[in-house]
Amino acid sequence: MKGFRIILLLLLGGILTASAQTKIFIDTEVATQTISRHIYGHFSEHLGRCIYDGLWVGKNSTIPNINGFRQEAVAALLEIGIPNLRWPGGCFADIYHWQDGIGDPKKRPPILNYHWGNVTEDNSFGTHEFLELCELLKCEPYLAANVGTGTPRDLKDWVQYVNAKGTSPMTQLRARNGRTAPWAVKYWGIGNEVWGCGGNMDAEYYARLYNHYATFCRDYDDTRCVRIACGPYGSDTTWTATLLKHINPGLLQGLSMHYYTVARGDWNKKGSATNFGEEEWFEQLSATLKMEEAIDQNSRVMDRFDPEKKIALIVDEWGDWYDVEPGTEGGFLYQQNSLRDALVAAINFNIFNNRCDRVKMANIAQTVNVLQSVALTRGSELVRTPTFYAFKLFRPHSDATLLPSRIEAELYTFNGKSIPAVTVSASRNKEGVIHISLTNADPKTSQEIVCELKGFSPEYVEGKMITAEAINAFNDFGKAEAVNIQSFDGERIFGNKILLTLPAKSVLMLEAH
Repeated sequence: MKGFRIILLLLLGGILTASAQTKIFIDTEVATQTISRHIYGHFSEHLGRCIYDGLWVGKNSTIPNINGFRQEAVAALLEIGIPNLRWPGGCFADIYHWQDGIGDPKKRPPILNYHWGNVTEDNSFGTHEFLELCELLKCEPYLAANVGTGTPRDLKDWVQYVNAKGTSPMTQLRARNGRTAPWAVKYWGIGNEVWGCGGNMDAEYYARLYNHYATFCRDYDDTRCVRIACGPYGSDTTWTATLLKHINPGLLQGLSMHYYTVARGDWNKKGSATNFGEEEWFEQLSATLKMEEAIDQNSRVMDRFDPEKKIALIVDEWGDWYDVEPGTEGGFLYQQNSLRDALVAAINFNIFNNRCDRVKMANIAQTVNVLQSVALTRGSELVRTPTFYAFKLFRPHSDATLLPSRIEAELYTFNGKSIPAVTVSASRNKEGVIHISLTNADPKTSQEIVCELKGFSPEYVEGKMITAEAINAFNDFGKAEAVNIQSFDGERIFGNKILLTLPAKSVLMLEAH
């Protein structure tokens, strides 16, 4: 009887497999690459209400805080386990002089942030505050150095100030400012968007400048610096090739890439974050899939110069960019965050995971209150966005082993244009548990999926999902959450196959034992 049931299950599985719209093949036997936890990193710039009011409210604030840091923001970021945080910019990095942000806060000189709203800020949040925040969040700091208006000496002194143990003017200054032990900061960006707001440089000029600055970004004691050059925007492979041709390879451990999801690439008509229909939904998801092309094209160039993949590709600015919310300051880039953004985040995570042999870090822009943030604040309130839940859902992939996958996906078609309806990535953690993340971009049609696991027949599968009633559903202050993580029980096991119906407009994580 038992043998008959097995035969029946296999026959039924074969019938269902043949009728599936999307077929996924995952190889559990050939797996060598690790999905770095740093792929799930974050970016916080002195922009709008990201730092001030978002992360930092001050020690005397009536808003609950931990030594000046918004308590609920710290709790939210610990909940998703952010692995790293990039600061102080962004465009702001190349007008920021770190010496202005140390010492007695009452004596720090104010600075005019002319990039973002021409606001004057008091520098109460500086190097010590940022690195204390990283300690609270148990994450790695990633500092962006000022190349646009700074000097090699500024960079040399900053590295020594935060990393050196010995006696020097910088270590003595650090001690006078209340910190004896160094912080051991590994990640250093040498300039930001130097092809634009960071100096409008050409690639060959910047490459020579990079060699100059990076020479003074020195290792101290056990801290080995990861020096990161300002790479291209999107698919600008000419920029990438020029840098790799002229930069001293011994000074280069990482190359950044920026790419924002802007519908149709039209920066003048980015559209609303919440007031949209299926046309805008389709265009936004189509635009985010171009991340795959940008990474692949730059990776092919990097492979020519660095076939052993010693240089990491670091996507340290990515995310959705819409028009600001009505009634808010234009230079503050405050936008809401809907189910669509959870899909965009999840699609990008799958792209990054599947390219983890080259992509070693990524940083969403930005952490709180700016662009595609994971949290929004108003007064003492904090809202977790749909993107927050995408980060939480994908957390099991961090530092797990990538399982190679292949997909034959049904198309999602709208107005004569088509994109793959489904994306996927898979991993196995140290305990041997397999996680499979799936997205369905089609807002109306569910997808019948068969997932075949070569070399593994699961005994138990559990699912968690993000979806909502409307494509533009979002979480708002004073209201019950419209978008969060739900349970999913629509999967069936047939030997080494998992069959499921993936709901429309959804993100799904399967856990297979």
